[in-house]
Amino acid sequence: METVGVEVSVVIPVYNEERHIKKCINSLLQQDYPLEKVEFIFVDGNSTDKTVEIIKQQFPKFANISLLTNDNRTVPYAMNMGIEQSVGKYIIRLDGHSEYPTNYLSTCVAYLEKTGADNVGGLALAKSEGYVGRSISAVLSSKFGVGNSTFRTGGAEGDVDTVPFGAFRREVFENYGLYDERLTRNQDIELNYRIRKNGGRVFFTPNIKLHYLNRDNLKDFARQNYSNGMWNVITWKLCPGSLSLRHFVPFAFVISLIFLPLLVLITGSSVIKGLFLFEIYLYGVLNVAFSVYEGVRSDMWLTPIMPLVFFDLVN
Repeated sequence: METVGVEVSVVIPVYNEERHIKKCINSLLQQDYPLEKVEFIFVDGNSTDKTVEIIKQQFPKFANISLLTNDNRTVPYAMNMGIEQSVGKYIIRLDGHSEYPTNYLSTCVAYLEKTGADNVGGLALAKSEGYVGRSISAVLSSKFGVGNSTFRTGGAEGDVDTVPFGAFRREVFENYGLYDERLTRNQDIELNYRIRKNGGRVFFTPNIKLHYLNRDNLKDFARQNYSNGMWNVITWKLCPGSLSLRHFVPFAFVISLIFLPLLVLITGSSVIKGLFLFEIYLYGVLNVAFSVYEGVRSDMWLTPIMPLVFFDLVN
C-alpha cells in the first residue's frame, strides 16, 4: 500500500458485513476528498462470510487500501490496530454497516480545521428496508426512543459529550490514549469522555451525516438493545462518569416494572400501587402519542407497529 502524501486515514472495523460492505465501499470510493490523500484500513474480526472476499475485490481499484485481521474480534482492538498502522494527519473511524455521502470525509476534515476540536462528528441517520426495519429507523430518530441523543435526533452545532464514530486529530491518541479494549460497546463514549475530562473538545455539526443501516427485525433489535443495556452497566462499573443519565433511563424503567409490583405484593401499599399504575398509564399514553407523531412524520402505515418497537427499545 502506498502511503506517501496520505492526509486522512480511515479505519473501518468489520465482521460478517457481506450484506452491506459493498455499498459502504462504493460510497467511500465516490468521496470528493482527493482519494490519493486517503488510506482505507479495514480491520476484519475473522469474518465467516464473504466480507474479506468483497474487500479484496477492491484492491485493484484503489492503491491505498489494506486489510488487517483482528483475532480479538471486538471494535476497540480493531481501532487500535488500525490507528497504530495509520499515517494520516487525521484519523476517521467509520463503520461497515453504514453509507456515506460524497462530502463526508471533506466535511469532517473541514470542521476539524475550522473548529480546532479534537473530535468532530454529526448525524447518524437510521436507515433500513422493509416494514419492521423502517419502523425501527423511525423509532431510532425519535426523542421518545433515544432521548436527547443529538447525533440521532439532530440539534444545533457545538460542543457535545459524544458523537458517533468520529474524526480525530492524530495527536488525540498520543495525548489521551487509544480505545479502551475492555469495552466491547461504548468505547466511543468512553474515549470522548476521556478527551473532555482532560480539556479536549468534541464537536457536533448536523452538516456531517451518515446513514446507519439498523436492524430490520424485532428479534435482532431486542437482542441488540439487551446487549447495549448490559454494556451500559459494565461501562459504568469499569469507567465511572463516562455515561450520562440518558443511558440508564430504559434500565430504570424496566427495573421499576419488575420491583414496583413486587413491593405492592410485599407491602400492600396503595401509594406504590398507584405509582405503578400511573407509570404504566403515562408510558402507554406517551408511547401511542409518539407512535402517531412519528407515523405522521415518516409514514402513517408504520404507526400500528411502532408502540411495539418503542417498547422493544427498552427491553
